[in-house]
Amino acid sequence: MNSVLIAILIMVVLSLCKLNVILALFIGAIAGGLIAGMNLNEVITVFTGGIVQGSEIALSYALLGGFAALIAYSGITDILVDKILSILQRNQTKKARVIAKISIVLALLIIAMMSQNLVPVHIAFIPILIPPLISLFNELEIDRRLLAIVLTFGLTFTYAIVPFGYGQIFQNTIVKSFSNAGVEISFQDVAPNMLIPVSGFIFGLIIATWYFRKSRKYIDKESELATKKIRVSASTIVTAIIAIIVTFTVQFYTDSMIFGALGGIMIFFLSFRFKWSELDTELVNGIKIMAYIGMVMLAANGFAGVINETGDVTPLVNSISDILGDNKAFIVLGMMIVGLVVTMGIGSSFATLPIIAAIFVPMGAELGLSMSAIIAIVGTAGVLGDAGSPASDSTLGPTAGLNVDGQHDHIWDTCVPTFIFLNIPVVITGFIAGMIL
Repeated sequence: MNSVLIAILIMVVLSLCKLNVILALFIGAIAGGLIAGMNLNEVITVFTGGIVQGSEIALSYALLGGFAALIAYSGITDILVDKILSILQRNQTKKARVIAKISIVLALLIIAMMSQNLVPVHIAFIPILIPPLISLFNELEIDRRLLAIVLTFGLTFTYAIVPFGYGQIFQNTIVKSFSNAGVEISFQDVAPNMLIPVSGFIFGLIIATWYFRKSRKYIDKESELATKKIRVSASTIVTAIIAIIVTFTVQFYTDSMIFGALGGIMIFFLSFRFKWSELDTELVNGIKIMAYIGMVMLAANGFAGVINETGDVTPLVNSISDILGDNKAFIVLGMMIVGLVVTMGIGSSFATLPIIAAIFVPMGAELGLSMSAIIAIVGTAGVLGDAGSPASDSTLGPTAGLNVDGQHDHIWDTCVPTFIFLNIPVVITGFIAGMIL
């Protein structure tokens, strides 16, 4: 049995059975490593090394959680939420509520898409923007599974097709991966050949919007953010706005969520508009909230490290190729499935591309596929799994924001819906692209 496949299946099944994701990742890594012939000490060493590599993103989540708590503490989001709620209370018609729900979903979609290119902050906006809006989502009875799909769509669809910001990084990675496989393509070749595959994201989002259109009730309980409120004033609002601007500006120029969050946090402390003791309390509370997500990211990096160390990704592809024979349709579908499985395990499409391109490029050429088809297959196989993986920041980010009151399950409310409504349609459109291009 292939160790990579076994490790990922164990991790996914245990997660679906509601075992803690961190434990599922650890057990899956141990099982995969042992099956691959590694001894227990080797597995632990590689897993630990992967954890070290994920420390930056984990610290980023923690600091962004603290910054989100300070934003909530300032009261700036309360003004926005209270304003919208007062409008809804004055106009209790069904039409007004529907318009409000549509407006919020569209706004989140646009913001999520902008986070990949126009203002490339990636997931940094989620723990800042989403938690303070939870009470508004509850009032409108918006199904948070739809919001998870909307956020994940914006995080994945955009970089797969738009050649700016993170999209430029993703598409450049494809070009470099092809070059490492001995084939030269230009940057301009990537986006046009991804048009058909990414259309699956659009179809999936439309279907999800219809499927989750009905109201879903949530218990209106206090969020863990901002356990203590202050009297909102013009000066506190200005301080919060400046802190937000500084956070995104610093991250934009340093490409570091850590220093971006630190910049915003320091604005609060150096403004002298708040008591430092109270700021410190809120900061610690916010860090605690996001600490679990950071721990999952650390475990996910350790899991990915073990998967890479087994060296069984290539045998997995070769075994599927041997089983399917020379049938073009089966081979292309097999490539899609392998990309989905590998990315689900590693949790990052960017890290998956170099691995699968080294295998898929020569395989596609031997099969007689056009270069356009091979680009589409590699790009699709890379992006698959990012939306749906328990270890992906494209799913962990939305969960971090939507579960701030403990009513949004990472696996069943984020990973399963995004897998069904985003990954499955992209498998279909990616297969079509591989067959007709």
